[in-house]
Amino acid sequence: MNVVKKADSDFWKLPVSKVDKSGNPEPRAAPLFSPQRLPVRPQLQWGHRYPEPPLRRCGRSRHGDGHRITDMAKSIQLKEEGNRRFQAGDYAQAEALYSQAIIADPTNPALYTNRAMARLKLSQWDSAIADCSECLRLSPNSMKAHYILSQAHLALRAHDDAVHHALRAHALCIGDDANNNAAKTSNQNSLATITAHVLRCKKERWDHLEKRRVRETSELEAEVLELLARERERAVRDAEENGLGEAGRKEVEEEWDAKAERLREVFERARPKEEKKRRVPDWAIDDISFCVMVDPVVVSSTTKTGKSYERASIVEHLRRHPHDPLTREPLYISELRPNLDLKQACDEFLEENGWAADW
Repeated sequence: MNVVKKADSDFWKLPVSKVDKSGNPEPRAAPLFSPQRLPVRPQLQWGHRYPEPPLRRCGRSRHGDGHRITDMAKSIQLKEEGNRRFQAGDYAQAEALYSQAIIADPTNPALYTNRAMARLKLSQWDSAIADCSECLRLSPNSMKAHYILSQAHLALRAHDDAVHHALRAHALCIGDDANNNAAKTSNQNSLATITAHVLRCKKERWDHLEKRRVRETSELEAEVLELLARERERAVRDAEENGLGEAGRKEVEEEWDAKAERLREVFERARPKEEKKRRVPDWAIDDISFCVMVDPVVVSSTTKTGKSYERASIVEHLRRHPHDPLTREPLYISELRPNLDLKQACDEFLEENGWAADW
């Protein structure tokens, strides 16, 4: 029987299958997953770290800041080219350029409102709404996003949503939620446009409700008259079956015809109240733009006239001429205060008389 001798230090690491005639082990090739085939990690001194592998996410290297700056520069370049195409009226190409800019920098909220404006011009209402929603996720106080949302909802005849976003855009315009003076100034430049849009939204909502009311009233009148005609026929048949004769039949017909006529008179008397002569009260009219006021403001100083004006109109006037339009005394934007009672009265008047928005 062969006895295996103790192997040298170099042999003990290798697997042994058999021994030779001298009793020494015969080494064989190391298996595929032997410890000899594992890579040896270099020993580093204290304080050193192993080099980090390159990042593969999103195709970027571990130097993310440099690529981020490059992407932002590319995005700005695409946005500027998109603005040029938009101003030239090439909305489809502008929309494509804004889309490329968003791919390069998806965290810039202005890119979404720019593309939404292009899609608005292309009548892509749902896509414009999606862009504005994403912009508001990134920047909740974006006046432009609310303004475009209102226009898109108005085109889709979602009048309540259109009015909601129009009023939100108006609130941002007057600086209620602006973070700094620069934002207030930028928003107030669009105040007249936003105010006109609020009036348009309210008018179209009123027209929609008015048309529905007239249609429902006409349908109700027709249905009631039809039911009355059926009852008339049944009453005439009963008269004939009971042997009332021609005179009795005629009397029943006249009775039901009189009921139908009275019913028509009731519906007719209900119409003049809604179709009365349209007139806007003087207290609701702005003395600068001669439109119904949406956001009336009053001069806070006791030495002034206390006259109320539409905010958009008086702000635009004071930018050109810093004095009261009525007395010509010096007047500044900081002296204007909201007239809440008059605003409530104007809102109630417009709710009941939506036609006044286009007066």
